[in-house]
Amino acid sequence: MTSLRTAAIIRFGTAFAMLASIVWQVASRLINNVFRPEEYFSYFTIQTSLIAVVTLSVSGWFAWTGRKETRVLNVVRLSTVTFTVVVTLVYNLLLRGLADDPKDGGYVWPVLPNEILHVWAAIFMLIDWMLSSRRINLRIRTIFWVLVFPLAWLIYSVIRGLIVNWWPYWFINPNEPAGITGMLTYIVAIMLFLLTVAIALLGLQRITVRAFRAPKE
Repeated sequence: MTSLRTAAIIRFGTAFAMLASIVWQVASRLINNVFRPEEYFSYFTIQTSLIAVVTLSVSGWFAWTGRKETRVLNVVRLSTVTFTVVVTLVYNLLLRGLADDPKDGGYVWPVLPNEILHVWAAIFMLIDWMLSSRRINLRIRTIFWVLVFPLAWLIYSVIRGLIVNWWPYWFINPNEPAGITGMLTYIVAIMLFLLTVAIALLGLQRITVRAFRAPKE
């Protein structure tokens, strides 16, 4: 029971930090008159962070009360951790250090909330996932559920981008020098990367459960 309470505290704390980071960013942009909600909430990072806040809160409650997680919650948890890890890797490999939107003028994003959403959230969610004392009994084919939300987000982003000519990330913009071919290449690569991370997460969780000799559900 102690390990479950510890997991609950980690989940609640991570959810609070992520939500507080989003509120901080929104408040900062409002104060500086650069908040464009239709753009801000179109970022994959922000949408998946909000999903993570809800997932962490619900799974935290399950852990705190000692309730067995449902299969649906297991799938959502796998998807959410996968999103957060991929966001962290893609941001730090492809997006960190890029120039801000010219429409922001000289505005600079606050550092701490940005680091929480793009670095620390993934670390704590990954630790929680690996150290879960109860085995996540999901079959390998379950990983394809991980693609549902990213594909829906991509369809939304591409259609919206073609209409308003604004793209949350340069690699899904068909107007870049690489064109549609380059955009599709990045999309396929990221989808495969999502599946790879999901498989790795299932494997890691099972290894750590065996290592700590936790009871299987």
